[in-house]
Amino acid sequence: MHMSSRMRPHSARWAAAAAIIGLGVVGAQSATGATQDEPTSTPVPISTPDGQISSYVVNAKVANPGQTRKVERAVEAAGGVVVQSWPQIGVVIAHSTKASFRTDVMDRARNSVESVGPTRSVAVSEGTPAGAQAPWGPGKGQLKKARTKQGDVSEGTAATSTDPREGEQWDMQMINVPQAHQITTGSPDVTVGVLDSGIDPDHPDLVNQIDRAKSVGCTDAGRPTTGESAWAPTTSDHGTHVAGTIGAERNGVGIVGIAPGAKMASVKVVNDDGFIYPEYAVCGFMEAGLKGMDVTNNSYYVDPFEFWCGDQPEQAPAMEAVRRAVTWSTEQGTVHAAAAGNSAYDLSDKTTNASSPNDAETPVARTINSSCKDIPTELDGVVTVSSVDRQGKLSSFSNRGLGSIDVAAPGSSILSTIVNGNGWGLKSGTSMASPHVAGVLTLMKSAHPTWGPEKMIRELRAQATDTPCSTATRGAPCVGTPEENSYFGDGLVDAYAAVR
Repeated sequence: MHMSSRMRPHSARWAAAAAIIGLGVVGAQSATGATQDEPTSTPVPISTPDGQISSYVVNAKVANPGQTRKVERAVEAAGGVVVQSWPQIGVVIAHSTKASFRTDVMDRARNSVESVGPTRSVAVSEGTPAGAQAPWGPGKGQLKKARTKQGDVSEGTAATSTDPREGEQWDMQMINVPQAHQITTGSPDVTVGVLDSGIDPDHPDLVNQIDRAKSVGCTDAGRPTTGESAWAPTTSDHGTHVAGTIGAERNGVGIVGIAPGAKMASVKVVNDDGFIYPEYAVCGFMEAGLKGMDVTNNSYYVDPFEFWCGDQPEQAPAMEAVRRAVTWSTEQGTVHAAAAGNSAYDLSDKTTNASSPNDAETPVARTINSSCKDIPTELDGVVTVSSVDRQGKLSSFSNRGLGSIDVAAPGSSILSTIVNGNGWGLKSGTSMASPHVAGVLTLMKSAHPTWGPEKMIRELRAQATDTPCSTATRGAPCVGTPEENSYFGDGLVDAYAAVR
């Protein structure tokens, strides 16, 4: 157990960003470019031709209602439609069918607009939502009937019983969840936002765990939409699996989650094609802050770029919008855990990438640099989680990086809830590791309700179990010390130590 030396500058950046958002001056923390000795990242031109419905973020220089109204008027004057406004952070989501939209907005409101950029490399598949002319409230949107099918691979009470498949949950034993449950199983006053593909509302291990009033869908062009059909899963059970790890009920059925005494909100940010666009993520983080969610889990990266580059004017605006939403929700008291990624990539040594944009017919092989971020996991104030296997070694697929990973958690062959047959199944990925950390943060908040995000992150990392470097079968070798290294960060998360 130790206090990480790199927690101090990390916390300082978090505090500075929060203070700046609080003052309404958002431009000062915009994404920066690469260092002087690095190459510029490869441009990826995004075509927004006349006649195609394209989606944009428009970022105000100052975050307040008056300035956001000016941005809205500029959007409309440039022939666009305001889909959703977030005056708290000075971000407007807009649609336009004009190729000149970006330059037209800047020409009309250069004193109010900091940046304009596309959010996708393709047309908006869901179209412009109904009710988009009333951007200051939740949109009614185009509700889709939910269908389900199997997709891709104050203080609570102590535990008093076991569930049938609890013995198969080696991951819970590894991070000392049973011992933590002797202190708390989570408080019903604590809510975890599961930003994902939706939580199955009928699963026997989850049906009583969902806070339906706080659940929301964000895939209708980035407008928040309520109602079960907006936040239930449609084409993927990824979110259902994640939710089981966090909070499956102790009910004599199936498995038990890390925080079964807490509540979960289903925040759907994955569309039916499997994409998480920036406007969906912004909506998810803003709703988490607005609805008082204490923790969020983020087992995804924001599409269509695996790495969004701050030195590219077409990519930086969307990255900035997501950054603002993360920072604002953190300021409201929400702490965020996120998957490090599954490319066996060294996040501390970025050189090339060939997977983006992933919604295009042909991704571009490109040079990247330190301005290029996997978001949200590499944003300040977000806990970045790598994955370990049953032997405690880094999972072969897990991203890594000295100074990039905060903590590690189990992520290989994890048993949890799935949609198919309302059953249980195994999945692997840093997507499965991150909810272990979100669950532990939930227990921490339950045991220490006055703690804020900065304190929770500091204690989570300080109480992690120091883990020496292991060998790798894929990707960059481990560097660092048992106290802090590129594979495990500050160590393996420890639920019991975190709540003692």
